[in-house]
Amino acid sequence: MRNTVSVVGCKSYEPCVVRPALIKALEPLGGLDFVKPGMKVVIKANLVSMLKPASAATTHPVLLTELCRMLAEKGASVIVGDSPGGLFTSAYVNAVYAATGVRAVTEAGAELNRDFSHVHAQNPEGHTLKELEYTRYLDDADAIINFCKLKTHGMMGMSACVKNMFGAIPGTFKPEYHYKFPQHAQFADMLVDINERFKPRLCLVDAVYGMEGNGPTMGTPRFIGALLASDSPYCCDRVCARIIGLEPEEVDTVAAAKTRGLETEFDIVGYPDEFRVSDYQLVRERKEMAFTREFPGIFGKWFGSFVAGALASRPHVRKSECVSCEKCFQICPAKAITMRNKRPSIDKKVCIRCFCCQEFCPKGAMKLKRPLIAKIINK
Repeated sequence: MRNTVSVVGCKSYEPCVVRPALIKALEPLGGLDFVKPGMKVVIKANLVSMLKPASAATTHPVLLTELCRMLAEKGASVIVGDSPGGLFTSAYVNAVYAATGVRAVTEAGAELNRDFSHVHAQNPEGHTLKELEYTRYLDDADAIINFCKLKTHGMMGMSACVKNMFGAIPGTFKPEYHYKFPQHAQFADMLVDINERFKPRLCLVDAVYGMEGNGPTMGTPRFIGALLASDSPYCCDRVCARIIGLEPEEVDTVAAAKTRGLETEFDIVGYPDEFRVSDYQLVRERKEMAFTREFPGIFGKWFGSFVAGALASRPHVRKSECVSCEKCFQICPAKAITMRNKRPSIDKKVCIRCFCCQEFCPKGAMKLKRPLIAKIINK
């Protein structure tokens, strides 16, 4: 059966605008007809950190609230949750709920997840991820709705549907996964394994305001004015990439899904090019550079390693913005960061370029730095 990606306009986060946009986006997918009275539906939102809705880092609470209201009208029991970066504990996650404004969903009859336990399980069908630790509340779902935010991402280039399911992994375990799967293609394949494990019934994308530049937490909000819905996270990611000006081969999650036959031919309802932002500030210099095919043998291997190091973007601290909170030092999975004179120092030889430090820096002091040679070549 062919998948569908629906793209509609949504000009603001006013409830009177959001609800009709949700209804229109869901219509080509059969609306919410899959929801039956008494069904437990989990909405896996993007609540990456304690950031206000205006930052465009998290799924907007009005979109979540209106969707919860529609599900409640169908007789569903609705839970909204996520595992942000950091401790997966009541105190921390409740602070994230408060900052992101998602407590508003309770006014629509939904609940916020209060189960902060996690489960270790085997994953024999996974290509890369053969076992995993995940948030237990997802087990209670009759259906999972993946409601993500469209953003740039330091490691993966783009964060949308597939990347959002990384929130199934408890926050303190996430650095371990970055360390186990440091290469972009490998990490993308791991993300696909997570999506295949939980198989969201529906994917929705908040692209009313996306995030560009220093994403996924400290970038700049950018108006796009769109809302997307799909029955496939992989096909939906491909359309998201098109909207912000990325080619499919530039998005590792799309490439991984295509290799596995998961991103196939699909129907588009709507006109994504109407929402395309031609000058979206992207993250492109991420992929490992391999020149061994052009230069085989020992020289090719050496030359490929040299070019990869010369062209690869790396995290870099802007000392004028650093407040010495040590968050980057604490979260670095490779232990590449030490504190010197109360400022982080990154060992380039140890750094695996997972960009956890950049993603979770509360002040945005950790930047994505492109080497001079990469800037010259691109010009």
